[in-house]
Amino acid sequence: MKTSVPALLFALAIVVSAAILGNAYVKRSQVRGTITVTGLGKEDFSSDLVVWEGRFSQENADLRQAAADLESNRKVIEEYLVKQGIPADSIVFSAVETMERTRATYTGDGRYTGEVFEGYILSQSLTITSRKVSLVEGISRRITELLNQGIRFYSEAPRYYYTGLSDLKIALISKATEDARARAEKISEKSGGQIGKLVSAQMGIFQITGQNSNEEFSWGGTFNTASREKSATITMKLTYRVD
Repeated sequence: MKTSVPALLFALAIVVSAAILGNAYVKRSQVRGTITVTGLGKEDFSSDLVVWEGRFSQENADLRQAAADLESNRKVIEEYLVKQGIPADSIVFSAVETMERTRATYTGDGRYTGEVFEGYILSQSLTITSRKVSLVEGISRRITELLNQGIRFYSEAPRYYYTGLSDLKIALISKATEDARARAEKISEKSGGQIGKLVSAQMGIFQITGQNSNEEFSWGGTFNTASREKSATITMKLTYRVD
């Protein structure tokens, strides 16, 4: 059985074309490699702003007398704080809050019969915002001295802040980016490749925790105000091409 030359040439052309198309498909399907790394930026810092709040109150059946006693307390507290080194214009007093104090009454067999008026409770709070962190911190610990003067003063724990957060955040982003790139270079070097252009960059959540604390990071970001000494961290997730 004879095979014609044109038929052989046609078959050969089909084989060659298939080989060329197959090779082109393989090359097209080979996606350039990438590497994704996460870098960390961290810095310890000390708070430079403190906010401290306190509250004092007076009780009396006579509203005017209660108000007079509260005003007397306010003057004593302000004088005390100024003597301790707090400028008068740094002490902000809130408006006076008034509440009636009543007592529930019951019959001999335990049935509720109503409320009996016993007097008024007047209270006022104060807020101090200052850059004199050590001074205010010390006063908040010694404020029990006012109790010895018969003043019912309730002190809140100081809250600590840092006014340079914007600059700190920029510095941490730079640190985290450098750390991520160094990791990418090390990984690609060990694998025999070389990192190329940056494909994408994703910034993580800014976290502020107390130094040497066991606070857990939050998906929404942690912002510690209870510790004077803090640690700030941020992550950067970078993806590079690998050549």
